[in-house]
Amino acid sequence: MNAIPDDAAEQRGPVTSRSIVRATEPQALTTRALEERRLIHRNDSARVQADAFRDLRTRLLALRGDTNFVTLVAPVVPGCGGSFVARNLAAAFAFDETKIATLVDCDALHPAQHMALDIDAASGGLMDYIEGNAGDLQHVHYRTGLPRLYLVPSGSVREITGESFSSMRMRTLVDSLRSSHSNRYVVLDSPPVLRSPDARILSDLADLVVLVAGYGRVTTDQIEKAASNFDPEKLAGVVFNDIH
Repeated sequence: MNAIPDDAAEQRGPVTSRSIVRATEPQALTTRALEERRLIHRNDSARVQADAFRDLRTRLLALRGDTNFVTLVAPVVPGCGGSFVARNLAAAFAFDETKIATLVDCDALHPAQHMALDIDAASGGLMDYIEGNAGDLQHVHYRTGLPRLYLVPSGSVREITGESFSSMRMRTLVDSLRSSHSNRYVVLDSPPVLRSPDARILSDLADLVVLVAGYGRVTTDQIEKAASNFDPEKLAGVVFNDIH
């Protein structure tokens, strides 16, 4: 499959050798489809949520300056809505017409993003790529129907993933995504921090870490314990997600 340019690159000029995207372009999502996928949009009905994620994006940009970066979104425990926050943070980056976002589903035991975004990941996903069963990165990098937002789904379900996430192939994937365009922002959707070591391992690949605490679902002690897994210089803060 030949590489084709990302949306923002198409506006600037010809295809570059580092373009990473699948060739099939889904139909642009309607407002109803965005709501079904629990994605923020620009209509008044989602203004509060959209503004909250734009504010989070702005705060992260302020921490890292002008360079693009990788953000790990990690729920403290299951049920905190970490995948929801990761998906909409990526969408908030994509809202900016000067930026591109790639969401990477790193929860191999309970993958959710391909279902939430209604993507048929026929060519496989992250775990298939890491294990060498999915060809080039462009084969697992899918358009979502939201301009400038892309997904690397988790792919084949795996019970144990720590060694995969610390592999050179995983690091190469993240580095390739970030370096493909200087305006690409990568969001890693992590498994729960207090359930496995995966979030800590993935944080080595990230520039910033955002903890997600389900409002009324976690204790202060659990948040502090989860935060202790990460380099304090990378920990951007805690998002309290009201999942009701």
